[in-house]
Amino acid sequence: MLDFFTIFSKGGIVLWYFQGVSESFTGPVNALIRTFILQERSGNDPFTYNSLNLKYKLDNEFELVFVVGFQKILTLTYVDKFIDDVQLRFRDLYKNQLEQKGALKLLDNFDFKDDFLRLLQKAEQSSKARAPTSMKTYEESKKYQNTVKSMIETKGSDTGSKKSKNGKKKTSETGGDSAKAVAQSVSNKSSSHKSGGDVKDALSAEEIQKNREEFFRKRNKGVGEKPSKSPKPDKKKGKENRIWELGGNSTKDLDYSQSLNGGQSPVDHSKEDVAELSKLVGRMRGELRSVDYESSEDEEVAEVPDHSKASSKKGGFGGMLGMLKGLVGSKSLTREDMEAVLEKMCTHLIEKNVAAEIANQLCESVAKKLEGKVMGTFTTVSSTVKQALQESLVQILQPKRRVDILRDVLDARSQHRPFVITFCGVNGVGKSTNLAKISFWLIENGFSVLIAACDTFRSGAVEQLRIHQHRLSSLYPSSETGGQSRVQLYEKGYGKDAAGIAMEAIAYARNQNFDVVLVDTAGRMQDNGPLMNALAKLIAVNMPDLVLFVGEALVGNEAVDQLVKFNQALADHSMSDKPRLIDGIVLTKFDAIEDKVGAAISMTYITGQPIVFVGTGQTYSDLRSLNAKAVVSALMKA
Repeated sequence: MLDFFTIFSKGGIVLWYFQGVSESFTGPVNALIRTFILQERSGNDPFTYNSLNLKYKLDNEFELVFVVGFQKILTLTYVDKFIDDVQLRFRDLYKNQLEQKGALKLLDNFDFKDDFLRLLQKAEQSSKARAPTSMKTYEESKKYQNTVKSMIETKGSDTGSKKSKNGKKKTSETGGDSAKAVAQSVSNKSSSHKSGGDVKDALSAEEIQKNREEFFRKRNKGVGEKPSKSPKPDKKKGKENRIWELGGNSTKDLDYSQSLNGGQSPVDHSKEDVAELSKLVGRMRGELRSVDYESSEDEEVAEVPDHSKASSKKGGFGGMLGMLKGLVGSKSLTREDMEAVLEKMCTHLIEKNVAAEIANQLCESVAKKLEGKVMGTFTTVSSTVKQALQESLVQILQPKRRVDILRDVLDARSQHRPFVITFCGVNGVGKSTNLAKISFWLIENGFSVLIAACDTFRSGAVEQLRIHQHRLSSLYPSSETGGQSRVQLYEKGYGKDAAGIAMEAIAYARNQNFDVVLVDTAGRMQDNGPLMNALAKLIAVNMPDLVLFVGEALVGNEAVDQLVKFNQALADHSMSDKPRLIDGIVLTKFDAIEDKVGAAISMTYITGQPIVFVGTGQTYSDLRSLNAKAVVSALMKA
């Protein structure tokens, strides 16, 4: 049973609808438009809204959308074919009106209900016709005719003579004759090779005698002689430290663990270091600069076959005919027309680090978007598909909501509370380094920052944050800020509860009037259950304003697995009915991938959340925002 079926134009005009069990279809359909259609996430998978499954089909020629909704607990195998049938019937009935005045012409009274119900009844009957047959009754099976005697295997019976207890077939009279024949043939073969066997046995005996004499000779040679002791091996020398020409003093003590609670700087910043760092001051004020790429807008990913060379070989008319075959020529695009180009596009996206599953879904979305669309006379399939794919990629990278951290921090300050950001991710992606970059950017814009060291598992994590804190403090002396440092580190050492440390840090920041709290968490693999549980607890207890996932731009398929499992773990271990999931992404090591920027597409496609920061280097000023058009331009670069 269908909950609803509606037909509307891409402009938002509802042409016709069928109301079934559901009270209102506006909520599910609006969610479908926002999440799937506008975000270019079309695919074969149904869209789920509460307890409903929604499937839709686009009619690109007349700019129509057909949507059906049904309960997700139901398995309706006829839905896909039913949507196709309804679309074809609707087009056949109202094709003239759609061609003349479009969807507005159909706002007049028209009756489509009878045709719809007839198609629905036909679809439901076709599914019932394939229902499984009922089981046979005891009488129909005729098992009552089988007597006990017929089930007992006797030794002399024909059935028993064919197979013994251990599963081996017993030889019948014919089988015995064949066995005798085989034995006779083996006997003949052995007799025919008798002479050759004697020579082989003789040679074997001579070799055996020779080997025995050699063995006793070696054995008697050492009798009565005292075996000499083997010299003791020299003790293995330890690995010597390599001395580098420009390495400086190698005897410097690098153990900073004793200064854990001492509050003293583990590094003596020289005047040169402070002068070098001070050059960065003033570079990061205001909004972040966006990532830029130099690429030509005219570069094609899927090159159109060059028919000009063929024309010179085959002649003018044949060459012109071949060239025209590459043009659509005022006809509707079909899946077969786009298949070769889409396959090449999909391969190109995978080579640019887009996850394979995401690349396939993107190409499927483009195919749905273009199928049935009428193109211009001199428009090629290749350029049309490429343009549609570019628009889809830009739409995916454009955030559904804009994350303006500077504005949000000011709002939190007006409420006399700190703005809390939690960083999470797998091991080694650069959480602490990019946290320091974001701290520098916030300090540049006049905010005070408290760094909460909640990575209580990795050795050296607290010391790493302390080094960043002292470097940033050296750039902004407390004398210039009224006696309070703009950046401080809140630490409790190792082996403590990370959620408790974060809670204490937020309370401390509120009492000391800090503007922002940056919570650094331990790196953890997405399959580590206990650590994922601890992360979910930290987020559920402290309810940060922003949860940022830090991921590498180097990964492809792994990015999808990481994000899906991080979100799933946060949902599974949450203590709330509405679990807190990832709000944004920090993409690191972006300077090491050149134009293979596909990880940005994969991460944004999976979460639907924006990429807030992009790390492009090792210095504090190497922090950028994402430029969707520049990234797509680099992605489409051949």
